[in-house]
Amino acid sequence: MVQSTVENLAPTRVKLEVEVPFDELKPRIDATYKSLADQIQVPGFRKGKVPARLIDQRVGRGFVIENAVNDNLDSFFQEALSEQELTPLTRPEVDVTSVPGNEGDEEAPLKFNTEFDIRPTIELPDYKDLEVTVDPITVTEEQEAKVLDELRERFATLVDVERPAEKGDHVTIGLNATIDDEEVDTAEGLSYEIGSGSMLDGMDEALEGLSAGEDAVFETTLAGGEHSGETATVKVVLESVKERELPEADDDFAQLASEFDTIDELKEDLKNQAAEESKTNQGVEAREKALEELLKLVEVDVPENMLAEQVEQHFTSQGHAEGDDHDTEEHREEVTQNFREAFVNEVVLDTIADAEEVQVEQSELIEYILSSASQYGMEPNQFAQMLDQAGQVPMIMGEVRRRKALAAVLEVAKVVDTDGNEVDLSFFLTPEGEEDAASEENVDEDNS
Repeated sequence: MVQSTVENLAPTRVKLEVEVPFDELKPRIDATYKSLADQIQVPGFRKGKVPARLIDQRVGRGFVIENAVNDNLDSFFQEALSEQELTPLTRPEVDVTSVPGNEGDEEAPLKFNTEFDIRPTIELPDYKDLEVTVDPITVTEEQEAKVLDELRERFATLVDVERPAEKGDHVTIGLNATIDDEEVDTAEGLSYEIGSGSMLDGMDEALEGLSAGEDAVFETTLAGGEHSGETATVKVVLESVKERELPEADDDFAQLASEFDTIDELKEDLKNQAAEESKTNQGVEAREKALEELLKLVEVDVPENMLAEQVEQHFTSQGHAEGDDHDTEEHREEVTQNFREAFVNEVVLDTIADAEEVQVEQSELIEYILSSASQYGMEPNQFAQMLDQAGQVPMIMGEVRRRKALAAVLEVAKVVDTDGNEVDLSFFLTPEGEEDAASEENVDEDNS
């Protein structure tokens, strides 16, 4: 059994000293001799039957010891981590200080030191007296009209118009792209929504103001195909212009778009929906502000080495090189700050979850996966299988647990709106309320 001691070098960094007695290391050395015996051929000995003394003559005992140590160093390290209940956040820096044979002692223990970053231990503040102020629930006429218009948009039709094209119009176009006067692509009858930005950079600006039959020329950088990354000259011909025509908001529309017979009944239902959405938004605001107030009460040391590794992995995993349009100093600062804030949030909420003895029920995990799957447009079973294969289920459980920890903080906080009214968030602290909030946040992230 390995022996280990820990020295705290900083709030987020430790030095782990590990000693492996020779009796513990010897079976690993014997296994290395056996492996080498299968590889070395010596006249007069069958494969795998070469004696250790002959292997020492061929490659040296030091070589055998080095291989035995290298092959087993990680398992000894993991055993020491388990003994000390440590979880590294960064790759350990390893220094082997003693192996069998040192100073002539063939049964000397294996000794090595490692340094790595760990999560800091924090002292939780008293969060039972947090005060949070949020906006009141309001449903304005503008909000009601917006909800109704969004529903009408779903039933809109496209009609031909004879006017210059505008943002939001659906147009039919033809394209011809050339590089150094050589045609590289051509197409006709393409459908495109001006302002969507889904085709070529510069397309929207070229189309706005054109009428049917007119054309425009612009330069753009191609994003796909064999000429990806090259600059092309594109001629776009506007063939037709259509605009979205919304149906009249009347009783006929109410019967078409809902289970209601009259437009007044539909408007009342949409008003209630807007109120529920406002109520959920109020809960999200309360939760965010509760976390902000909580973080003001505690200091969390962040391992800079861990941050650097995360930032580097973020950029390299996406195929970017330092200095390109994506990997800029400003973007790196932004990504670093995001990772820093996420780490602080996790440390604080995990500590609260431990203090509150928060557990994640299987039903809560399933509900979270169902909600997330719908956000990604995937079947729940397919999404769950993807998470399992990627080893992300523990990460999801951690996220659910932290949400529950923050809900526990919010449950004891004093929440009022700007009018001084006490806010009842009991609905929001249920699993259903949490899932509604998660859906709202995912939509906001997708639109950002």
